Amino acid sequence: MKSIKIYQVDAFTDHLFGGNPAAVCLLENRLGPSQMQAVAAENNLAETAFVIPVDGSYEIRWFTPTVEVELCGHATLASAFVLFDRCGFSRDEIVFRSLYSGELRVRRSESTLFLDFPADVPVKIPVPDGISCSIGIIPVAMYRGKSDFMAVVGSESEVRNIRPDFDAIGKMDARGLIVTAPGDEVDFVSRFFGPQSGINEDPVTGSAHTTLTPYWSERLGKMELTARQVSARGGNLICHNRGDRIIIGGEARLYLSGEIFI
Repeated sequence: MKSIKIYQVDAFTDHLFGGNPAAVCLLENRLGPSQMQAVAAENNLAETAFVIPVDGSYEIRWFTPTVEVELCGHATLASAFVLFDRCGFSRDEIVFRSLYSGELRVRRSESTLFLDFPADVPVKIPVPDGISCSIGIIPVAMYRGKSDFMAVVGSESEVRNIRPDFDAIGKMDARGLIVTAPGDEVDFVSRFFGPQSGINEDPVTGSAHTTLTPYWSERLGKMELTARQVSARGGNLICHNRGDRIIIGGEARLYLSGEIFI
């Protein structure tokens, strides 16, 4: 039996019980995928990140309770927060290396952490038949990124009032579905539904903003945007369009720390 340090962090929020909770497991030795999947299922959070130091950087992998994912924003933010706040990482930038998404950087600026992720520029597609059954409204436009579908609707209130049909959304051939609209007090708002990945609604989805930011940057003619994911927990993000890279900023708060034994 061996013990592993584990932390639970609320990401993209400046207060506890907001944002998106993620588990962060700091490894001294690698675990197999089946072990990491079992731990993530036991944690039963949207994402569990597994982090191990390698040659001055950190390898990182992310698991939902049911699948491994190729990119996760809030669990990367949470991982960086743990390394800065609990492990005494002294430099202002951490380099993560992902099996699927390459090099990812997180920079610290006072209490805000900024993710540096590859852009996922969405492509406009015809509005699919049956999408109104999935979200209860006909989108103004529909897009597809590398990982997700994105439905654009008319207003923040429409996004907030969606009553998703998770069975219907789960049949879409993608990681999940983003629904977005102009914000009343921020540049844009969104919600994210991913029953295909074991998460009916994700509270705050950093990686979805690699798709949202290029779209809203072009539509609004702005390179720097403010965003809010209007889930029940809610979360605030700062998004910068750098062309092939997207900078996504937010705060985080520690909820718990402990050990797991496997």
